[in-house]
Amino acid sequence: MRSAFTNQSGRGFATPLRLAALTLVVSLALMAHGDEEHIMGTVKLIKPGSITVTTTQGKTVEVLLDSHTTFTKADQPAALGDLKPGDRVVIHAKKSEGRLTASSVKFGAAKSAPQGAGHSDHGKP
Repeated sequence: MRSAFTNQSGRGFATPLRLAALTLVVSLALMAHGDEEHIMGTVKLIKPGSITVTTTQGKTVEVLLDSHTTFTKADQPAALGDLKPGDRVVIHAKKSEGRLTASSVKFGAAKSAPQGAGHSDHGKP
């Protein structure tokens, strides 16, 4: 007796269906940001029209800003003026003529220093 998951020869369709589903999932993931590069790191410098980031790999990268760049802080709409040196960022940017231009800048608060770093508590809580 044939089931709905077998062809005329009795072989199952499960493997080809799994392969097709996997291919679709991978394709959608790759298309999520298409040709954009992802820059993750800490803001080093903010200038009119650009942000300089020290990446998680220790490289310094300048990313241009334009009128289409969006800013998000803690999942809320934000503006360039909300961004500060030391803030951690994830930037999605397009590369053109060797330059990166941000389409979106997502950021949170600056990394806080460990308790007791940079000052003395003198035994106070």
